[in-house]
Amino acid sequence: MANLGCGMASEQEIVRVAGLRKRYRADGPDAVAGIDFSVREGEIFGLLGPNGAGKTTTIGVITTRVRPTAGSATVDGHDVAGEPVAVKRLIAVVPQMSNLDRSLTAIENLTFHAAYFGAGRRERRERAMELLERFGLGERAKEKVATYSGGMAQRLMIARALMHQPRVLFLDEPTTGLDPQSRHFLWETMLDLRTRGTTLVLTTHDMAEADRLCDRIAVVDHGRIIALDTPRGLRGLLPAEAGIDLLLEGAPPAAARFEALSGAEKVEVSEAGEGRWRVRVYGTGAGLASEALATTSADGNGLIELRRLEGSLEDVFMHLTGREMR
Repeated sequence: MANLGCGMASEQEIVRVAGLRKRYRADGPDAVAGIDFSVREGEIFGLLGPNGAGKTTTIGVITTRVRPTAGSATVDGHDVAGEPVAVKRLIAVVPQMSNLDRSLTAIENLTFHAAYFGAGRRERRERAMELLERFGLGERAKEKVATYSGGMAQRLMIARALMHQPRVLFLDEPTTGLDPQSRHFLWETMLDLRTRGTTLVLTTHDMAEADRLCDRIAVVDHGRIIALDTPRGLRGLLPAEAGIDLLLEGAPPAAARFEALSGAEKVEVSEAGEGRWRVRVYGTGAGLASEALATTSADGNGLIELRRLEGSLEDVFMHLTGREMR
């Protein structure tokens, strides 16, 4: 899926990670083994990787919860290890598991959070109601969180994170377990936050989510970044990413005829049932589609469908990290 938001990212870095290493035991392996990347102000930056790849540790360092063994991380120029208080005022974290106080109402959860950051009583109440209305929770502001659904609780956690107006918002698997309506609402919310100038750092295993939202994605494995690019740029890493897919009817098509097309690198022919055949021609030739159509017509096959082949982000992920269970 293409990114649906307007490109709002600047070239100015707001998060910088350099030579980051973390080893939890002196004799143990590196959880993070030398990571370098930056996040531009106003972009949605994704971190993808298998379980245990080092994503959570990396985010833990940037958000001041984990002390690095070596290297550095800064947020808007503030060192996360040396200036944790300054960094905490610039960031907010939305964890995967809800940590709301279920015995309090929605507005109490928000105002208590703002009070922690020094906001006055009137300011924090006005800010809380503004966010609750924006997230569709205004009419349930005085209800206890214990009555909220999973989707409502997730919206409330994001609203709470925004109470002190952070410049960088970290979200860990923000839509896991949500119904489609709640998931799409949160996707639109994240895109809206970017248009308002908030930088978002997203960890997710949902490839469609990453493809739809992220301006750039870093793929992490074994404590290292093994690829970093836009979603389209990452798809370009697939060995057979480009080409065309034809659905034909009639006699079985001859693979050799399509293999002779200029720019064709690989051809796959398979039966699609009911007298239909699927032909996939991998390659990057400029005239690949037109030549394939001419070949189809000359062979007497009827064309039912033609589409451009483009590998998915999940294909890229499996190609880079392998298929073995972790």
